[in-house]
Amino acid sequence: MESSYRVTVTTPNNDQAMGGFVPAEELDKMSTLQVLDMVQARLEFMGVPCQDHQLLRSRVEEMEEIQDQARETLEKLSNALDKLRSPALRVGTFLERRDDGTACVMAGGTDYVCAIDPTLDTSALETGTRVTLNEAFALIGILGMDTHGPILKVTEVLADGRLRLGQENGAAEGVVKRAPNLRDILIKEGHEVRLDVTQRIALEVLGTTKRTDRVLAAVPLTPWESIGGQEAAVKGIRDAVELPYLHGDLFEAFQHPVPKGFLLYGPPGCGKTLLGRATAYNLRQQIKQKDGVDRPDFFLHVKGPEILNMWLGESERQVRDLFQQCREKAAEGHLAFLFIDEAEAVLGTRNGGRMGSTILNTLVPMFCTEMDGLEALNNVVVILASNRADLIDPAILRPGRIDRKIRVLRPDKAGAEAIYRIYLGKGIPLDKPVKKLAKAITERHFERSESSRFLEVTFRSGKTNYLHRGDLASGAMIESIVERAKEFAIGRSIESEKLSPLSLADLELALTQEYAENELFPPSDLTEDWLKLTDFDPSNVVKLAPFSAKLQETAMSNAI
Repeated sequence: MESSYRVTVTTPNNDQAMGGFVPAEELDKMSTLQVLDMVQARLEFMGVPCQDHQLLRSRVEEMEEIQDQARETLEKLSNALDKLRSPALRVGTFLERRDDGTACVMAGGTDYVCAIDPTLDTSALETGTRVTLNEAFALIGILGMDTHGPILKVTEVLADGRLRLGQENGAAEGVVKRAPNLRDILIKEGHEVRLDVTQRIALEVLGTTKRTDRVLAAVPLTPWESIGGQEAAVKGIRDAVELPYLHGDLFEAFQHPVPKGFLLYGPPGCGKTLLGRATAYNLRQQIKQKDGVDRPDFFLHVKGPEILNMWLGESERQVRDLFQQCREKAAEGHLAFLFIDEAEAVLGTRNGGRMGSTILNTLVPMFCTEMDGLEALNNVVVILASNRADLIDPAILRPGRIDRKIRVLRPDKAGAEAIYRIYLGKGIPLDKPVKKLAKAITERHFERSESSRFLEVTFRSGKTNYLHRGDLASGAMIESIVERAKEFAIGRSIESEKLSPLSLADLELALTQEYAENELFPPSDLTEDWLKLTDFDPSNVVKLAPFSAKLQETAMSNAI
């Protein structure tokens, strides 16, 4: 190949202007169209006709466009093949940046010290961010934070802000770092956090589960005066709970231990739950009057069967969670109350559980452990309520855990009259004064006549005794009688199209129907257990059966 291209043009004036040598390197840099244009210029300078030159130039231009398009297509195909043949990029989790400009990344369960692509914008690179690594394990891309991952519960917040997790539902114990977005977030024991896929970094706080469902948003206004027929129980509760708060200096002077908790036991419907709520409300009011400080209350109301769970370890977790909630609220200055209703269902004797079930064998010791970890009344007031205190494990009821056992009795005649006054004295229309109406229905309720007999009790000696309606009275039943009487008055008012006040006849009819619907037929083999629910002494009782005067009269007439 020649090293230069020479075009000689002979002209009389300037034989150098359009002639001479063109270096080969210059020709290589010129396109075909540029060479054609140069040749055309030289030919025109020499006077050679170029009529077909423009056609040639158009053909060459089209060919070059086709070549350019083919070249681009080949490049795209080549790039696609290169991508298909190239190894897959690895996905890892960015841990931290080192002083030398490299990055610590975990990928596939292994830690790597990776170089960072200098063209990569690292402003969004934070601990816990997902990144891509090439075949040389260089960090070349940022994918953002994980949106999924395992959820574990925080068991301890370390001094440096790290979180201790595990020991829940069989999870292994471990310590994790916080993502940057959690550095200023208040995280407490019991909170649930979401981890990244490497389980080394906490990315999100999910709060707690099933806590607010059991917390009363506001403790009802329940002054002691609104509870009738339970003067002895009210006094026992006030002595056990209010006095240590109001006269703490005296308790300290006499070195008298403050009770950690107490048990309310007695027949159903007699106000155990109401007494528990009244304890929280009245203690708050007493402290407010004494110190002028209104300490918010935190009343955690739990029914025993709600704690039981079929999954292994879940019931024990819920017990720990209940006490943890109360401790947290107490640390924030709340008056924390843990009220467990139907306690015998969850704290029963360890050999009295369901057939084939050993849940109580671990649940009762867990509750005892939590009780032993409480400072007397400085953290939590524990209140248990039960209809069958005899079924609660003795380890729970021993002094040092449940220090006071307060019996809630059925209301006597005076107590029942006080309860009637409370429910009748709420501004409802009455045909007589409240006191007079309450006294009259109480006399009817507690009369001891043949028509008021309700249960027949047979003793071992063969003697027969009877329980009358008044012997089975309860606050819940009195409330139901009054509500039923209201329905009668409302129905009469609708029929007469004018307000008809509630009368004694409405209350008497409601009393009769209430006991008629609540007739009980206890099995003979469960007589002793049933009598404990009626608050009647079961000693020497061999039979318990409903009494019906009409049935007896029919039997006597048939015998005659």
